[in-house]
Amino acid sequence: MRRGLALLTLALLTACSAGTPTAPTTRPGAAAEAARPGDHTLTVTVGDKERTFLLHVPASYDPGRATPAVLALHFRPGSGAAMRGLTGFDAKADAAGFLVAYPEGVGGQFNAFGCCGAQDDIGFVKAVAGQLVQRWHADPARIFLAGISNGGDLSFRAAVEAPGVFAAIGVVSGGFAGGRTEAADYRPAAPVSVVTLIGADDPQATVFRAGVDTWRTRLHCTPAAPASAAPLDPAVHRTTTHCQDGSDVDDYVVDGAGHVWFGAASGELKDATMKVDATGVLWDFFAAHPRRG
Repeated sequence: MRRGLALLTLALLTACSAGTPTAPTTRPGAAAEAARPGDHTLTVTVGDKERTFLLHVPASYDPGRATPAVLALHFRPGSGAAMRGLTGFDAKADAAGFLVAYPEGVGGQFNAFGCCGAQDDIGFVKAVAGQLVQRWHADPARIFLAGISNGGDLSFRAAVEAPGVFAAIGVVSGGFAGGRTEAADYRPAAPVSVVTLIGADDPQATVFRAGVDTWRTRLHCTPAAPASAAPLDPAVHRTTTHCQDGSDVDDYVVDGAGHVWFGAASGELKDATMKVDATGVLWDFFAAHPRRG
């Protein structure tokens, strides 16, 4: 009789777990690293695939206090380590007191709009965000997504397809274009604020700018006064709008700049013009746009 009860209990537990294929998990060694400052390499399981991300936790981290978090998505082909080196987000996290995660794409790339691969990258970023909330005490209302190029495209996709997860996204040298974006009803069901930075000399600048216009049209955004009047280089042109769902959309166009992470002094997509600091712009925007309601 006891053996029968034990088998029934095991069957019930197995059935319950089978319905949550994207629930975050870590290797036993990674789990022991939780809730302390430093640099960590962690995993989540999405479906039947184990995925990896890097995590930087500032020295000021207090596990008893809800902490903001940024997920930073790399270019193609790239890596979490390359994104860390390019953006300088670790130093910004140390100064401002937030967690920063660097998800690793499959084969150096993410499945965004018509490119690249067939892996479940929406499930991946959701699982990373979930682990940060559950195990690292990240504030669910202050989870943000940043990306460049292919990673920026995925940021736009996640803004639509992961409703309620990300309060705001920051896209550098990337855009809302191609594939599923062409459907007129493809837009976020919950408010997600957006900030983008585009180089006027980027080969895809016209496409990226048209994507921002499409986003604003679908969300019924209208011109608004900027939240701050910080001085910018005359070559940096900022447009701010407020949308019907309560979100904001800011975009920056930088004269003379190409396909880069603005302000990056080194890395594959470094910035030769140094007219604006994308990392600072994104964090300032994120800090002003927690999820409300």
